[in-house]
This record gives sequence, C-alpha cells and structure tokens, in this order.
Amino acid sequence: MIGRKGLALLALCIIVVCSLSLILLTLEPAHESAPDVSSALVKAVDFCSGLDEPDALLMLDVMYRRFEISSFSDALQRYDQVLSENPDKAPIMRVFRRIADHDNVLQKGDLDSVSWELDVLTVPALYCDRMELPAYYNQSLTMAAVSGGYPLTHALVGHIWIQENGCELSLSEEFIEYMYHATAELINEDAVVTDLELEAAAFLHLAGQGALVDNAFIERVLAVQKDDGGWLSSSDKPDDSDWHASVLGLMLLLHVEYPATSYPSMLAPKS
Repeated sequence: MIGRKGLALLALCIIVVCSLSLILLTLEPAHESAPDVSSALVKAVDFCSGLDEPDALLMLDVMYRRFEISSFSDALQRYDQVLSENPDKAPIMRVFRRIADHDNVLQKGDLDSVSWELDVLTVPALYCDRMELPAYYNQSLTMAAVSGGYPLTHALVGHIWIQENGCELSLSEEFIEYMYHATAELINEDAVVTDLELEAAAFLHLAGQGALVDNAFIERVLAVQKDDGGWLSSSDKPDDSDWHASVLGLMLLLHVEYPATSYPSMLAPKS
C-alpha cells in the first residue's frame, strides 16, 4: 500500500512527465519547419542551373568563380551560345560579357546599344580601366544613389566595379557609408520578400557589407523559397518563380553559407 509520501511523489512524477511532454510537443513542429540554408541552396542551384536568361548566366558565372559551383562551370559558354543565337541582342550582350571575360572584345557600335538608364550608370564602371569615366559620372552615380530603389543598388554595383577595375572616383567615405546603409534600409521588416530586397542584400554581400543584412531577413528569404527552389519577385503575389529574384536569392544564401573575409572579384580577372 502506498503511503502519503509515495502518492505525493507519484503525483509529482506524473506532473513532470506531462510537462516535459507538452514542451516537446510544442517544440517539435517548430524544429521540423525550421528552414535550412544548405538544403535551400541545393534546391536553388538546381533551379538556377536551368536558366538561360543572359543576365542570369553572367551571375551564374560570378557564382562559379566565387564559390566553385560546378553546375555553373559552363555559364559563359552557354552565354556565348545565347549570344550567337540572338543577333538582335548581340551588341548589348557583348558589352556586359566583360563581367565574365576581362579581355572581352567589343565590336564597333556595341556601346551605342547602351540606352537603359541603369545600364548607362553601370557600363562606364565596367570599362573604366579601358575608357576614362565621363566627367559627369560622379554626379550621375551620386544622384542615382540618392534616388533609392534600383538606381541605388546599381550605383552600388558601379562602385564595386570601379574598385575592382582599379579606377578612381572622388566619392567621400561618408557618402560611401551612406550608400551602404541606404541600401540596407531598402530591406524592410515586413513578411513580404521582394526582388528589390533580395538585390539589396545580395549586392551588399558583393560589396563586402553583408553584416548590414539582418539575420531576420535571411530567415524570411528561406521561409518564402518555393518548392522548385526559386523565389517570387514579390512573395505575396502567387506566380511562377522569377529568374531574377531566384538568382539574387541564391547569391545571397551562398554568401551566408560560406562567409569569408574576402572573395574572388565579381568581375573576371585578367587572364
């Protein structure tokens, strides 16, 4: 026969067991649904391997050189194939081909194809070691950065390319810091993940400023990845995965998964 002390001990044991069971039941679903960067990368690499958009292929080449993603080893060859099959796009494609080939050869008139305002902003930086930056370039880059949005992210790319090409531009340290932090401020705190936010985060990592990207944003990026491995241009608008957002999402997560004090340059080095 169990005495009072035995009953009390039994009751205490039952309470402890029930409490632990409740805690485990509460924690287990959260653990199972927690996104994992490495598994997200596997899906994203698989998705991006099937892309044939010219700009995507150039970014895949960057990821191949920076992270040795073997699936992207033929990105430049695939780019050249697309170039040969699309003569109407060949001039502008030859211009941006320099991202993947330092010794890229332009044909007469290729630079005349640069007309989109964001291309007008970045192309001078891409070739600044071959051609002197225009006299107005400092002002153009500054105005783009202050404008916010995609002009700001492309001003940041222009700054990256100017540095990688060893060119000089008289931007103050204060303004460069402003550009970094303004880019980080493009990433808001709501649950929606947009193409612009992915671009801001990816470009900050390319600029060596990944510390400005909040970990909470990385968690949201992982949470909204689609089953096919890609991302939407805006996660609150159901659609097919968008190639641009998907490339940016992959670029971002590669930097998160493989942090380093320095990386190979975004632009292909001299051969």
